[in-house]
Amino acid sequence: MNCLYYGDNLDVLRRHIADESVDLCYLDPPFNSNASYNVLFAERNGSQAAAQIKAFEDTWRWDEGAARAYEEVVESGGRVSQAMQAFRTFLGDTDMLAYLAMMAPRLLELRRALKTTGSIYLHCDPTASHYLKLLLDAVFGPERFLSEIIWKRTSAHSSAKRYGPVHDVILFYGKSDEYKWNRVFQDYDADYMETFFDQTDPDGRRWKRTDMTGAGIRHGETGLPWRGIDITAKGRHWGSPPSVLDELDRKGRVHWPKKEDGMPRLKQYPEDLPGVPLQDVWTDVRPLHNLAAERLGYPTQKPETLLDRIILSSTVEGGVVLDPFCGCGTTIASAQRLNRRWIGIDITNLAISLIRHRLRDSYGDSIEDTYKVIGEPVSLPDAEVLAASDQYQFQWWALGLVGARPAEGKKGADKGIDGRIYFHEGDGTTRQIVISVKAGKLHAPYVRDLRGVVEREKAAIGVLLTLDDPTKAMRTEAASAGFYKSPWGQHPKLQIVTVAELLDGKRMNAPPGRQTSITYKQTPRATLKAAEQPRIFGKEDDEPVF
Repeated sequence: MNCLYYGDNLDVLRRHIADESVDLCYLDPPFNSNASYNVLFAERNGSQAAAQIKAFEDTWRWDEGAARAYEEVVESGGRVSQAMQAFRTFLGDTDMLAYLAMMAPRLLELRRALKTTGSIYLHCDPTASHYLKLLLDAVFGPERFLSEIIWKRTSAHSSAKRYGPVHDVILFYGKSDEYKWNRVFQDYDADYMETFFDQTDPDGRRWKRTDMTGAGIRHGETGLPWRGIDITAKGRHWGSPPSVLDELDRKGRVHWPKKEDGMPRLKQYPEDLPGVPLQDVWTDVRPLHNLAAERLGYPTQKPETLLDRIILSSTVEGGVVLDPFCGCGTTIASAQRLNRRWIGIDITNLAISLIRHRLRDSYGDSIEDTYKVIGEPVSLPDAEVLAASDQYQFQWWALGLVGARPAEGKKGADKGIDGRIYFHEGDGTTRQIVISVKAGKLHAPYVRDLRGVVEREKAAIGVLLTLDDPTKAMRTEAASAGFYKSPWGQHPKLQIVTVAELLDGKRMNAPPGRQTSITYKQTPRATLKAAEQPRIFGKEDDEPVF
């Protein structure tokens, strides 16, 4: 079954992912590429709190956690240890070294998880790509390097005193020389058509002349004379038997030269050929613009077209795709649509919640029966542990239980609002439900505060999500707020819902979300099947197609 893991990917990889069980790893590890190059190399004193990746905070810091990770890799010995020691000599205790120290053990685990026929694609930007390539050389061996793919991710940039940065780098390595490879082709561009398909039929169809023979003598049918031409005497053979050549000529597919001693040529049309083999510079995969249908608002979201190409190139249907930094789930969305099995890992509950919404929007509620989520709280004691260890992860998880969007992309002042749910009724007016999450001891003023927030925000409903049971006085206070009326009935204006109730199946009393909610930007319904991908695979050689 497909799996979505909440947790640190290093821990998940070590505990849950078996040896040689994965066909393809794609990872786009978070990195603050918007920071200046100098800041990335600023010295750190090593005393900061343990490094964590939070949603929308894609930075790494040299601190005690990074130092421990570095020591673990170095003490394990081997090429990766040597590489990390060399990095430290050159870089010092910088954020860049912290990034590499965190990546090294994860890459080692991904190599362990890959099948012999597996491959890995590491997506990064030019700030760190050269260091990551050296690290990948150490992990996989320099002989396993296959391609450095350049993806033009954006349009022109105006940069002072340098060329505009418009591309990302994708490093492609195979686990062994038996790695899976499906050749990918692109349509011919206009310049290629103009140059090589230089002949035109009366109806305007372009074609080119192609040799109908092959080198060497054959003694079977392809070595027989045809139309008075003794091909054996020329030291060659026909590309097809004479009966096939007769049929091609009958269909007007043979070009006869004006010279009597000239050799006939095959008329080859663009549709006869698979296209241009895909190269390592990708300019045809459009980045996600603000109005793109699949755009979900996640800052590092990649287009599904990009992941489709990678998955189709390196796996077959039923293969296992792993993304250890799955973010908003583009890899998972592509793998699901292309009939691959998938494993996604992310350290934020916000990402896990977003992926679940994305899958439901694309495939309906029944999709939840086809995968499992591991690592999220499934009981009240689990929730209490999460709240005690990380209040923000608890908050994001609790909001995910009711389908709410976090009020802020980053931690900070929330003005009494932790999350929001937006919905439409019949008149098209946008309305909202405001959510406040409380993991600690409850106090009666919380309800009055929420009532003030509802009035200030002109919200339809206010909901207090709590870990502990509310007091009788709090429930009385909430009931005094009255009701909000919608086409679906009356809904208490203020509601208190406990985590235990939510885990037990209770829901807020609100307009039905499936019909009315616009909280998350909806993903289009998935309709494209793998078999419908046009012009993806072709011949494994460059011989003419007869």
